[in-house]
Amino acid sequence: MRHLSKSFAGLKAVDDVSLDLSVGEILGLIGPNGSGKTTLINVMTGLLEKSDGSVVIDGTEVTTFAPHKVARAGLARTFQTIRLFKNLSCIENVESGAVGVGTSRRRAARRAAELLDEVGLGDCASRAASSLTFGDQRRLEIARALATRPKFLLLDEPAAGLNEEETDVLLSFLRPLPMSKAIGILIVDHDMRLMMNLCDRLHVLNYGRTIAEGTPEAVRNDPQVVEAYLGSAVA
Repeated sequence: MRHLSKSFAGLKAVDDVSLDLSVGEILGLIGPNGSGKTTLINVMTGLLEKSDGSVVIDGTEVTTFAPHKVARAGLARTFQTIRLFKNLSCIENVESGAVGVGTSRRRAARRAAELLDEVGLGDCASRAASSLTFGDQRRLEIARALATRPKFLLLDEPAAGLNEEETDVLLSFLRPLPMSKAIGILIVDHDMRLMMNLCDRLHVLNYGRTIAEGTPEAVRNDPQVVEAYLGSAVA
């Protein structure tokens, strides 16, 4: 991402943000409410039109692509508010991700069954998505995103609404994914315990602009980040 900006009626929600994400790493995007994190993801994935800047995946600029074309280029995402097809079964939800990027129904069904096993939902394949617990719905949405075989996965507050035990399950599930799936992960979340233990690097926004980036330890001790967001030492 290079010099990405997004304005709404003159208000710059994202202001000249640049970042890099590599396969094999987890990059955390943090900042106060209203700092532009979700807007940034929405521009990256084609849900919002950028005002300026570019997003490039493996040499292909996708900044003007429609969302389905961004997905086919290798960028998958989950949402801050879970957006499952709640009247479809779990396996049908995951199949939809694979079919959406051009996979045949037969191969999509095999892929979905494998992914449900991997996320610990294999026994729930025929159940309606709406019947799952909140934490299981979060993992199902991640499985659907993985069904697109992405190069990069963007997770928008996957720990929102989870208790500490469910968050620990999420942490143990996400940590090996970059290496096992050969992907890069960009994660937005307000759970600093999760972010400090999960992420290789952190990128911090405030009022739409980058105020810090670096290792969790460096960001934890950055005076601007402490003042704007953390407020005190994070465990």
